[in-house]
Amino acid sequence: MEQKFFYGDITPEDFSRSIYAHFHRGNYQVQQIGRDQKILVQIASTRYTTSGGRTALTVNLEKVEDGVLVQLGQQAWLGIAASLGRSALSALKNPLSIIGNLDDIAQDFESLGLSDEIWTVIESTARAKNAGQRLSERLRRITCGYCSSANAVGESRCIACGAPLGDEQPVTCQKCGYVLSEGEKNCPNCGYIR
Repeated sequence: MEQKFFYGDITPEDFSRSIYAHFHRGNYQVQQIGRDQKILVQIASTRYTTSGGRTALTVNLEKVEDGVLVQLGQQAWLGIAASLGRSALSALKNPLSIIGNLDDIAQDFESLGLSDEIWTVIESTARAKNAGQRLSERLRRITCGYCSSANAVGESRCIACGAPLGDEQPVTCQKCGYVLSEGEKNCPNCGYIR
């Protein structure tokens, strides 16, 4: 399951509306389950598709502190594989049949890129709402381990008691927004190397 964090003034509902507007057309149908803090959006081929095989994918949208966690499930692609297989077999029997199957093949290839297209919609929505993978200013505070005072990022010593803050500086993965400790070189969420 691939996941990314988006920080800023954005809600699961913002992402859900964008996904619905983009995908609820043609051979796809979209269904939303849940509201407010946690929403599941299911994108699937319509039951009576005019071309291509069946596929489905679920997007989990969950409110986190100052942002939204977006998780994409694994795409069900067995129907696409079966449809491509039928097209290939019919082309072997009769090469001219490929002309009649062009709509099926085109829809199957579009469905294979479904998760990439969903990420494009999600990232576009985040940009439109000025959200991104960087921590919000409110979360970019360091709590002193000695006196529990909040300190701005970059401070070397606590503004209240003077204790060293050192390696407590929060950073996020540039690719997925996961909060990392200063010493981590590889993101444990997506494997990105800093």
